[in-house]
Amino acid sequence: MAEAKKLPLLTKMEVASHNTDKSVYVTLNNRFVYDVTSFLEDHPGGPEFIMEYAGKDITEVLKNATIHEHSESAYEMLEEYLVAFQATAEEEDQLINEPGLSIEDRGFYSSTGLYSAEDLSIQTDFENDYKASKFLDLSKPLFTQVLFGKFTKEFYLDQVHKPRHYGQGSAPFFGNFLEPFSQTPWWVVPMIWIPADLYGVSIALRGLSLPVFIFFFSLGLFIWTLVEYILHRFLFHLDYYLPDHPLAFTLHFTLHGVHHYLPMDKLRLVMPPALFIMLATPFYKLAHTLFPYYPAMAVFTGGILGYICYDCTHYFLHHVNLPTFFQELKSYHLRHHYMNYDLGFGVTSKFWDRIFGTELVDTSPRMKRV
Repeated sequence: MAEAKKLPLLTKMEVASHNTDKSVYVTLNNRFVYDVTSFLEDHPGGPEFIMEYAGKDITEVLKNATIHEHSESAYEMLEEYLVAFQATAEEEDQLINEPGLSIEDRGFYSSTGLYSAEDLSIQTDFENDYKASKFLDLSKPLFTQVLFGKFTKEFYLDQVHKPRHYGQGSAPFFGNFLEPFSQTPWWVVPMIWIPADLYGVSIALRGLSLPVFIFFFSLGLFIWTLVEYILHRFLFHLDYYLPDHPLAFTLHFTLHGVHHYLPMDKLRLVMPPALFIMLATPFYKLAHTLFPYYPAMAVFTGGILGYICYDCTHYFLHHVNLPTFFQELKSYHLRHHYMNYDLGFGVTSKFWDRIFGTELVDTSPRMKRV
């Protein structure tokens, strides 16, 4: 995906101005803007009914069976008419303070359905989202819905990369006794792996002088940055090479898809210990194949420190108000979620993105405020 298509961001007043039979806009959830002008004559209830709500929000109308009953297909049809995003109150203030900004520059990215990083935390309306997308019901266990869902590969990839926000807590993943295994608080990572890493460091220092240890430890730390990039790009974002099969979708969703689907879920931002052990074991064996025992331990422990920094950084980028020095890194990673998930694979740095040509460059004036 070279560049995600942008749609304009409109103020509430701009949306409301489209209230004649020449141009009829309506909104859903006071956020998504639809141009239903061409649908006026095709509406089963007649054009008069639509005109009554021209320039207004129709969320409650669609829900209200007493006023006018709408089937789930009505939500699906709306997607064909999506033309813009309605600004929040905060965004409207910023638009007013930037009068020289063109409509074209007020873009949001249709590939993710988001306009800015702030949208990652907008509460998703479970009922309306499921009616409109026909993807996953956030009130029910997600794992079985993906496993038994009859989704096409194109539909699955499109939907899983359009973030939702569950609100407080975590969405049910397994919905049974396995649920705790799908959740990992961020502090588990340093609590478990820092003591383990220090033990490995103590072993390496038994056979290496301090300068030699520092060299191999730093080498392992540097190698981790490449491993981080490779895992994120070629394993977690295997996206377009996935087999078109529910089992493949389920594995993808469990490994990383759930994070893009629910990017602000605090308990699904770091790697569960069991998964880390499975992924780390081949690298442990590789280190001992390439290096003698003590240098191998130094290289491996350097890599483990890199991993600890990576997972903690990932959590902090999503949920902590970081110092100015880290703001650009935070902005960079969040753009990976709301702007273009096919670029920007580096989490702790942009280094390998620049080397391999996958750096996510933000060219939109509006986005620079994130």
